Amino acid sequence: MTKKAKAIFIVLNDKGLHTRPSTELVKCAANFRCQVNLKYRSYVVNAKSILGILMLGAGRGAKVGIEAVGEDAEEAIVALLKLAKNRFNIKY
Repeated sequence: MTKKAKAIFIVLNDKGLHTRPSTELVKCAANFRCQVNLKYRSYVVNAKSILGILMLGAGRGAKVGIEAVGEDAEEAIVALLKLAKNRFNIKY
C-alpha cells in the first residue's frame, strides 16, 4: 500500500517563495524518495523542481498545500513543515 500525507504551510518570508527559500525547499524535498507536490491556487508543481516552485508565485501569507506519496511521505511532510516554520533558513 502506498503511503500518502498532506499538510498546509503558510509562507512566512517577507519576499515570499523567491529563489533562496525555493532552493532550500528543493534541497529538503530531494532528500526523500517519495513524490512531493506543492499546490497553490490552481497550480500543482513538483517540490523537487526549482522552476516549478518559482512558477507558483507564492507571496508572504500564501497558504501552500503539500502532498507526498511514497514510503517516506510522512517524514517528508514533517521536514518541509519544519523548514517552512523556520522561514526556509533565511535570515534577513
